[in-house]
Parts: sequence; C-alpha cells; structure tokens
Amino acid sequence: MISYLEFEKPVAQLEERISQLRGVNALHDVDVAHEIARLEAKSNDLLASTYASLTPWQKTQVARHPLRPHFRDYVAHAFEEFVPLGGDRLFGDDEAIMGGFAKINGRRIMLIGHEKGHDTQTRIRHNFGMGKPEGYRKAIRLMELAGRFGLPVVTLVDTSGAFPGIEAEERGQAEAIARSTEACLALPVPMVAVIVGEGGSGGAVALASAERVLMLEHAVYSVISPEGCASILWRTSEKAPDAAQAMKVTAQDLKRLGVIDRIVKEPVGGAHRNPAATARMLGDAIVEELDALSGKPAEALVAAREARFLAIGG
Repeated sequence: MISYLEFEKPVAQLEERISQLRGVNALHDVDVAHEIARLEAKSNDLLASTYASLTPWQKTQVARHPLRPHFRDYVAHAFEEFVPLGGDRLFGDDEAIMGGFAKINGRRIMLIGHEKGHDTQTRIRHNFGMGKPEGYRKAIRLMELAGRFGLPVVTLVDTSGAFPGIEAEERGQAEAIARSTEACLALPVPMVAVIVGEGGSGGAVALASAERVLMLEHAVYSVISPEGCASILWRTSEKAPDAAQAMKVTAQDLKRLGVIDRIVKEPVGGAHRNPAATARMLGDAIVEELDALSGKPAEALVAAREARFLAIGG
C-alpha cells in the first residue's frame, strides 16, 4: 500500500478512481480498459510533473516517507554476503548504526549505515536511526578494521541527528561524533558516503566525511532540521517550509554549492515506490565511484578528503 503525502493528493484521487474501475471490471465484466489506461497515463504524468518541481520542504517530506528504503533494504537489494558486526568493545551495541563486511559487484567492502526501522517495534529497536555514542564508536572500530584489511568503506547515511538524550551525553556523544568524523578523514582506504534519506547534523557528518559524497535525488542534508531552524529563528515550527528553502537542504542545491559530488536518480515518485530499483541504481553509482578511487595510495586519499572539505564555502 502506498502512503500518500499531502502534496500527492491529486495523484491519490486518480489512483483511487483507477482501483474502483478495476473493481467494477472484475465484478460486472464491464470493459473499462480504455478508461483505466487513460487514467493511468494521466496519473503517471501528474506524478512525474509533481516530483519534477518539488519544493525543499516537500523533498524533506519525501526523505522522511515511512516507506522509504533504509539500510536493511539496501543490504537486501544492492549488496551480497553481508556479515553484521556488533558492539563498540566499550559499552554495548547500538542498533541505530549497523555495519559489517559485505560485497558489491564482487568487491569486498566494509558497509556502515543508519537503520530507522519500518514499523513501531523496529523503529523503537533502532531508535529511529538516531545513533548513540556506542554506535559511533562501533563505526570507528569498523573503519579501523577496514583500514587494517584494506577494504573500501561505504556508508549509508539516514538520520535526523544523533540521539540527544541525557544518557548519550553522559557517555560522551559529542566526543564520539568528533572521533568518528576524524576516523573518516584519516582512513587509508577509499570511502564513499551516500545520503539516502535524511542527513541531519553531526550525526550524519560523522559517517559522511568521505572523499566522495553522493545523495539520492530526493534526500536532504543539513546542519539542523527545518523545524529546528524555524523554532530558533521564528520561535515556531510552522515556518519549517521557509527554513527548508533558506537552508539549501536539497541534493540539487548542495551539488551546486559543492557540498556533495553526485546525485543518484530515484524512480519517478520517490525511492519508496520502488526500493529495489533505487537500490540497483545506487549500487551502480557506488561501484563506479569505488572503481574511480581504486588503486590510489593512502596519502592521496587522505589529501583528497582534506582538500575536499577545506574547499567547501571557499
């Protein structure tokens, strides 16, 4: 079942009409094939035109869609032989950040990413993708392991931000995020980061400080959520659409500003309408980037990362 967003209501009405006509056809053996075909074409055109002109706030809604694919979906459709590794060897395991050995197109890699969950039970278990200190320390451990074995690192970023709870602060949240960012920048192996949904604040940067940063077409990436920004500037979250516009959160804006390197297309109507196709396109893009980085010495990779981030805003 498709869950429609507010701006998709005209499409929802057309698809509801198509469903009703199919029911009539099945019950009464009435030939309405021509009308169904006409409405389907109209619905597809409307969906394409709607998604071709999304506002930054609408893209934020798409990035947060409850059916949007997450880490486990990409593991299932774009990677092979995933072997999960858990624990930070200091406190415990954090299921908001997952990682382990994997293969993509026959190449062995270390895969790390945020998992939000798909229903109430899994969202609670994965803490809605908000990593705790032990999650970022796990990521550091896995990056160091990748460096030791010469494995490229691929990260899939999808978080509204690191967990802001008191217990996370008590266990050194800020330090863990800083150390994770440092570990990314010092990696002696190729690293490709992909913003697949929300890229929120330091919780995202801690897994996205790579020499190649990609974004899905309707993902967003920012230092704070539009609602958070609006609450600070206007004292009301109702100004979130204005904040999203001003903050340049979209992949298109960030590519133009040089914050990211590449935009990966999504199926018409967003990744949630065809997760498998999205994963295949993303997998192809990751393979191309890894091929381009393959064989470069560690010194060149570290220097490229340093130059990339120092150039932002220049």
